[in-house]
Amino acid sequence: MSLNAELRAFFQARQQQIPAHVREVMKQAGEELAESGQAGRALNVGAQAPRFRLPTATGRPLALESLLAEGPVVLTFYRGAWCPYCNIALRALQRHHHDITSRGARLVAVSPQIPDESLSLSEKHELAFEVLSDVGSDTAKQYGLAFDLTDDLAAIYESLGFDLQRVNGGRPHTLPIPATYVIDRQGVIRWAFIDTDYTARAEPADILAALDALR
Repeated sequence: MSLNAELRAFFQARQQQIPAHVREVMKQAGEELAESGQAGRALNVGAQAPRFRLPTATGRPLALESLLAEGPVVLTFYRGAWCPYCNIALRALQRHHHDITSRGARLVAVSPQIPDESLSLSEKHELAFEVLSDVGSDTAKQYGLAFDLTDDLAAIYESLGFDLQRVNGGRPHTLPIPATYVIDRQGVIRWAFIDTDYTARAEPADILAALDALR
């Protein structure tokens, strides 16, 4: 089963568990974000990838520049450990981690959550790649991915028990549009997946094909 088929199956099953008024708020917020055109304005193929230096789950700073010194980079932005779609996507990337590294590339995942949350996520899913904390979403902003939740959707997430105030270090309403980039050693974005629909993610097979194209 492809990653997006797995995500779609999870979405369909989950819809039956969510009250109609909550589904409507989520749907409306998603439509507004899609209609904003932000995905089209985000950095894409051919752009120079903005440099960053972010803490890992253990608090060690890691810079894009040092990663690129070793080879191409697969950079994926996700919303946080509280997002079940993100967890499914990260587990899929873990299953393909060896395929990525065997092509000489490094995989890193970035979210706005604090390092402690990243560490819990990494340990829970036994991730072999670095999970970085972009508290305040400054890096996501540089890539054109950061957006603010609508008040209605933020209230829904709070009612569902997603403590974004805590996990996002006091910046609860700002999230990244889920996106994945393949960046070559010169720091140029050579492949990109950007979608305002958080239930859709980059297919690992497409990431591997993009890495193969760099050879």
